[in-house]
Amino acid sequence: MVDPMELLRSNLSRVRIPEPTNRIYKQECCLTFETPRSEGGLFIDMNTFLAFGKDSVAWNYEKTGNPVYLHIKQTKKVVPEDRPTKKPTLLAIGVDGGFDNSEPEYEETHNIVILPDYVTLPFPSVELPEKVRLAVDAILMAEGAERKEQVAAWIADKKQRSAYAMNLQQIDNGVIVPPSGWRCAKCDKRDNLWLNLTDGMIQCGRRNWDGTGGNNHAIDHYKETGYPLAVKLGTVTADLEAADVFSYPEDEGVLDPLLAEHLAHFGIDFSSLQKTEMTTAERELDQNTNFDWDRIQESGQEVEPIFGPGYTGLVNLGNSCYMAATMQVVYSTRSFHSRYYRNQSLKMAFEMAPADPTVDLNMQLTKLAHGLLSGKYSMPALEKDDTANAASTTASAKQEGIPPRMFKAVIAASHPEFSTMRQQDALEFFLHFVDQVERANAGKPELDPARSFKFGIEDRILCSSGKVAYNRRLDYILSLNIPLHEATNKEELEAFHKFKAEKISEGMEVFSDEIVRPRVPLEACLANFSAPEEIHDFYSTALKAKTTAIKSAGLTSFPDYLVLHMRKFVMEEGWVPKKLDVYIDVPDIIDISHMRSKGLQLGEELLPDGVPGGEVESNMPVPNEDIVSQLVSMGFNHLHCQKAAIKTSNAGVEEAMNWLLSHMDDPDIDFPISQEAQGAEAFLSSVDQSKVDTLISFGFTEEIARKALKASGSDIEKATDWIFNNPEASVPSDMDATTSNTASDPTSAGLPDGGGRYRLIGIVSHIGTSTQCGHYVAHIFKDGRWVIFNDDKVGASVNPPKDMGYLYFFERLNS
Repeated sequence: MVDPMELLRSNLSRVRIPEPTNRIYKQECCLTFETPRSEGGLFIDMNTFLAFGKDSVAWNYEKTGNPVYLHIKQTKKVVPEDRPTKKPTLLAIGVDGGFDNSEPEYEETHNIVILPDYVTLPFPSVELPEKVRLAVDAILMAEGAERKEQVAAWIADKKQRSAYAMNLQQIDNGVIVPPSGWRCAKCDKRDNLWLNLTDGMIQCGRRNWDGTGGNNHAIDHYKETGYPLAVKLGTVTADLEAADVFSYPEDEGVLDPLLAEHLAHFGIDFSSLQKTEMTTAERELDQNTNFDWDRIQESGQEVEPIFGPGYTGLVNLGNSCYMAATMQVVYSTRSFHSRYYRNQSLKMAFEMAPADPTVDLNMQLTKLAHGLLSGKYSMPALEKDDTANAASTTASAKQEGIPPRMFKAVIAASHPEFSTMRQQDALEFFLHFVDQVERANAGKPELDPARSFKFGIEDRILCSSGKVAYNRRLDYILSLNIPLHEATNKEELEAFHKFKAEKISEGMEVFSDEIVRPRVPLEACLANFSAPEEIHDFYSTALKAKTTAIKSAGLTSFPDYLVLHMRKFVMEEGWVPKKLDVYIDVPDIIDISHMRSKGLQLGEELLPDGVPGGEVESNMPVPNEDIVSQLVSMGFNHLHCQKAAIKTSNAGVEEAMNWLLSHMDDPDIDFPISQEAQGAEAFLSSVDQSKVDTLISFGFTEEIARKALKASGSDIEKATDWIFNNPEASVPSDMDATTSNTASDPTSAGLPDGGGRYRLIGIVSHIGTSTQCGHYVAHIFKDGRWVIFNDDKVGASVNPPKDMGYLYFFERLNS
């Protein structure tokens, strides 16, 4: 029998001492959700520093041949009484001043394990080779990669010293700022006030997305004067570093090392000031700690918990509910269930993964699927029994859930916003997610589960000349306007508005249970999508002049899963974005057969293709200046606003803003409009033919390949991104008009198609004034009943909010 110590010495070449730059995983298995607290503990590969559970560590040995592992096992300590909790003062978890995670304490043991026979040596031990002792000490002392990512995302970005602080001009204009009683110099705002440190002007801050905040007077003052720095009054105290100082030219919060002197110039003694306003970080912290969870409980009561396969909750990583709600619905579809759970084992995914499985999307999609669907982690959490003096444990109605950290890191790698802990739009996340899945399955369409959501849309444009044009594009969602004039309870609404006016005139408030909201049938929203609409300033290639055209839309294919997005965010008076307070009556079964596009009809004549290159400049579409100016006033770039108006045919501010928000990252977003409108031959010339051929080998046409490479600086990867992000540009003009035979439609070829009858299977609903704040919850129809998924809480739904959804998921019924 081989001596364990000799066996270890013979494998010393496979042991590495980690460098400070190495990522060391020691909190969670890379392939499963096993942790050091799991029954088998965690095994850290002492060559790659990747962590594995007891079932998957053997797979790693088979794949890499690395035999030496540090085994970490944590067992719960007996604690006689609860530890007191402290109020957090820092936006962080488990650090001094941060959130107290209130978790029980654990005792940790370490061993060296040598595979394949699991030969074990205790650690610490003076008998171990020095290299092993140094390696283990370095692993244990290092902050885990999982932990680094978590804390880095939670702690607010550290402010940098402003480049304008040290030589800031201050005007001797005799301004003395009183210690209180401030108000905006241009309006009546008395909160969110900013003091310009050059001239002492006090003005209100920016208007927020949801209409709150200020009236933009402080930033308007900067645009007029160029005075760079302002401090938020109400945040200035003896702790000057905590004050909110903003640099307009640097466009971020900054540090002003000379703030005391700059304040003294206007007679401000900071040591005597009391704090009256939250800083930006504190407001974020307050939103995280004081969120009213009761608002999203059905009927204000706890629901009956459900456990088992398919009923696993997701731990909130800090405003990650948008991701949790979306992924719960996505993995309830047959396409994703089959691709990443039923037809792909964890071992299969690991064998196909690169050296580091934590950065492989296929691996992390499979890990998440098995975590959610296997039922292995869906069990009541153990919690302390407060009724007993002893530290006994009882099963809780709550489950611990699984933390999707590695999945979030991978899916967010190409999207900086999703890497943060800020709340995000569930719609934007869903579109980004299916786009990434499609790329990961490029060249294997039969394996791509994202295709089950994909469908074609056809726009028919009827020119006043009588000729027509057909434009086709692909999409994953059907975005619907909500026609409030189609409300079915108009009489009730009229009576309520009178009642509300009377209450307000009497100085009384309207209680929430008295509010009457419009009820709009989903059928009306679908009909609104297909209904003809006028396009003004349409350039007709037949008339060689601008005219009014009629546009109508239809679907060229019906997907396996139809996702409907309700456009609840509109412009209210003053062009402030507002969330519609409306109910949508959504039936369990819908039929969209009538929305099938007919294509080019017998007797219809197509509009001629574009205009000669020399005439492009003078005949290019002209943006509606009213739309542009309204968007610019909201803080968007002027060129981007012009493009948004043109791309949406000057349909309106809301349409332009929706286009703008979804195309901010386009590689050609900053290209001059005239460049976009150049003749095809000039615009698509001077592109490397070998790169064109490469894109053609991916299945794209030559015209689209050249256009994408031109828009992306001849970078193949960016060009591929451009094609996927610009589906309306990926249909050549000579393919814009086809017959009604969808099988020959190049935009719908190979996509799933079938009948138009669908059954509602999932709802993602949103609570809050905008998609950037609030909370998301999913309701899913499973096993003959509705189930609520609220982060790590999973239970039987009593009253699913079918009329309050933001995203609706429908499954096509078999004909």
